[in-house]
Amino acid sequence: MGTQTWLPTIIYLTMYLLILVVPFWFIFKKAGFTPWLSLLMMVPLVNIITFCYLAFAPWCFRRPKPTES
Repeated sequence: MGTQTWLPTIIYLTMYLLILVVPFWFIFKKAGFTPWLSLLMMVPLVNIITFCYLAFAPWCFRRPKPTES
């Protein structure tokens, strides 16, 4: 009986992880921030603050070097 109550929770958390945390992991990584900040997107109200920080902070990304041809 205990397994049946945990199954929806595990499915929900897995879907939440795939839909929210993984894309923000790549966004933070490409923006030059630590990708671990994407875990803050799982915390209510903190995710809004983190999202605003990402939107208004200067991004330190590297531009690709032009190829000589």
